[in-house]
Amino acid sequence: MYKFSFAVAVLLLNIGLLKAQPNPAIISWLQNTTTTGYYYMSGNPTPISHGILVNCQQVRYSANWVYVNATGIPSYNIGPYLDGNPNQAGNQNAIFRIPLNPTENTGAKTPTSGGNIGIFVNGVAMFDYRDGVAWNTTTNSFCGGPGNPPCPGGMAATQAWNRDAVVYERLGFDCSKGHPAGTNYHHHQNPSAFDLDLNVISNICNLYDADGLYAINPAQHSPLIGFAYDGFPVYGAYGYANIDGTGGIVRIKSGYQLRNITLRTHHADGTDVADGPAVSSTYPLGTFREDYEWVSHPNDPSYLDIHNGRFCVTPEYPNGTYCYFATVDNNHNSAYPYLVGPTYYGNKTASRVTAVNEPTTVYSPLSISENILPDLNIKIFPNPASDLVIIRAGGLNNQDIELQLFDIKGRLLQQTKMNKGQSICYFDVQSLYAGTYIIKLYNGVHTISHKVIIEK
Repeated sequence: MYKFSFAVAVLLLNIGLLKAQPNPAIISWLQNTTTTGYYYMSGNPTPISHGILVNCQQVRYSANWVYVNATGIPSYNIGPYLDGNPNQAGNQNAIFRIPLNPTENTGAKTPTSGGNIGIFVNGVAMFDYRDGVAWNTTTNSFCGGPGNPPCPGGMAATQAWNRDAVVYERLGFDCSKGHPAGTNYHHHQNPSAFDLDLNVISNICNLYDADGLYAINPAQHSPLIGFAYDGFPVYGAYGYANIDGTGGIVRIKSGYQLRNITLRTHHADGTDVADGPAVSSTYPLGTFREDYEWVSHPNDPSYLDIHNGRFCVTPEYPNGTYCYFATVDNNHNSAYPYLVGPTYYGNKTASRVTAVNEPTTVYSPLSISENILPDLNIKIFPNPASDLVIIRAGGLNNQDIELQLFDIKGRLLQQTKMNKGQSICYFDVQSLYAGTYIIKLYNGVHTISHKVIIEK
């Protein structure tokens, strides 16, 4: 009853305030028409320009839809993919149509599927848990995906036991936890760099510097990082403890947990299915999506529902909305079901389209007025430094920021740029003398300064 009442209240408030505040599904996209990106090739630690525009190039909207033109390429460096993946991310030249007024699916919920299940605010594709590989219960071996025979019926998704991409494709994820399917670069999980996790489970960032869409900041509500294909927003890993926006900031937790099983004979709902492999060191719990069960936590609103979402207040939706979260565990490692799923809460109406066939208004980002640079929680480290100074933004950077390094006399020594959708940049200070230096960040209107010490 409470959930129904809250949903109705949210709907009425949003209808009443529709004209009073801009729709986040229109204004949250990271737009760019000038900056191109970089990628790494295996064995070469120097990023290479691919000449493709990054982020989103145009946003248009009508009464019911927003249309986003995007290349599918992020502004952070991508690659390499150390699992032998022969593909490189390419320009998707896509138009995504997202509903502005998403609605709950009151019938049978639609399962997420292989390929795009949503879009991040930088235009990069959002995938679900799967890697296209399943268990062939006839041959007792994997089927589908590269290097395996086809599954019976031709589709891995029709099988009883479906493999988890976040577990089995880890070697093939770049530092930003992404990789390409064909040329379609995508994330199955929280798009924050491996080396920012509290327990680092991949050394790829040691070899090829990169960052990610945002940096997890446990002290702040995570940013809105994308929209699912039912139109509801997707947030990062942290949010308000209570659905009304109170209780402080906490990690928002998946309601799924590994089942207490040793044999794979039934699904969590009790359905008798063809047997999968017994739980072992070769096929440990977590190998398959069906190894998980959802458990209700009625007394703790920081746990999510069976779709990996909840109704709640967020900074962008002060009157509340249904939203998903990119779930992580207490070490900030990705936690199943990672983003959205295994079913959508709402009606899946978004899609990739080839043209816009209705009158629309072009949305141009507003000029910068409020100084949000302090809110980026800029960290400069190490400080003191000797070889390299790293500048990292906490949360999601939605502005292009110029960075300048000055000596104590005010002479400009170096400059670089942190593009929107990036969270890290560097100054090489190996050739500088020991002393005090100033780093200035400028977003076109506002400036903040930080002092850094160079020691030799």
